[in-house]
Amino acid sequence: MIEILAISGSLRAASTNSALIAALAANAPADCRVTVYCGLGRLPIFNPDDEGERTPREAASLIEAVTRADGVIVSCPEYAHGVPGGMKNALDWLVSRDAAVGKPAMLVHASPRSLYARAALAEIMRTMSFALREDTTLEIALLGKKPAEIEAILAESANVLAMREAVSAFAGVIRDR
Repeated sequence: MIEILAISGSLRAASTNSALIAALAANAPADCRVTVYCGLGRLPIFNPDDEGERTPREAASLIEAVTRADGVIVSCPEYAHGVPGGMKNALDWLVSRDAAVGKPAMLVHASPRSLYARAALAEIMRTMSFALREDTTLEIALLGKKPAEIEAILAESANVLAMREAVSAFAGVIRDR
């Protein structure tokens, strides 16, 4: 069983990125388990003085979840042409650890307009030594849709198939390592 950790970079209750991550988890192929990380909003602001034995419990949980996972999927909104602070903060907690080093990662997108955040997030994750797979991607345009519309779009057979194929391709990359 391939274990994948999925992280939404949004804290918003009606987040399209969180909806996409949840749909990926619900529609994962049988040989994959996609676990949604829900602690982004509880992470304290990263402070290098709080690393090591002083690492806060919530940050230690994130580090452990990334370490245990065979791969990581991130779906992140764009705020002011950048990565939201909560997502960057989560990545900062991983910077000085081995959890990200060589860890397969894939970005998925709920908006075709998040080009600056995509580039910034990819640069951050490559710098951290994630094995970012840019050949296995998924974009389902959900921006500006109401919750019922989002649910309907994510339930469309073509989108369910696209989600399964994207996760399956990512799992294949993980297996082939």
